[in-house]
Amino acid sequence: MSDIVNEFNEYRSRMNDKILADNNKVIKRIFNLDTNAYAEGALDVKTKELLGLVASAVLRCDDCIKYHMETSHKIGLKKEEVVEALSIATLVGGTIVIPHLRRAYEFWDALEAQE
Repeated sequence: MSDIVNEFNEYRSRMNDKILADNNKVIKRIFNLDTNAYAEGALDVKTKELLGLVASAVLRCDDCIKYHMETSHKIGLKKEEVVEALSIATLVGGTIVIPHLRRAYEFWDALEAQE
């Protein structure tokens, strides 16, 4: 099952390299802003990742959900913390978020299988 993690990361890395190779100033600045937004600040990194995860689920962006779930896993968030954040996302986003919730659970299982 961890193939979904590797496939996602390989595709994301390959396409980000291709996008950034075009040297578009606006796109590079957006990528940089995204990176810096999740750095330690008044809010700690774990809180920011959970906020990103909730927003991604409500907006129904599977790639974004996977990114934030993997980062959450890497920085040591527990499954219970991630699931609680996803429960808020499902409450706010409504039942249309449930298919994304299923894929999020599948992705978390794949992350755990890689340990």
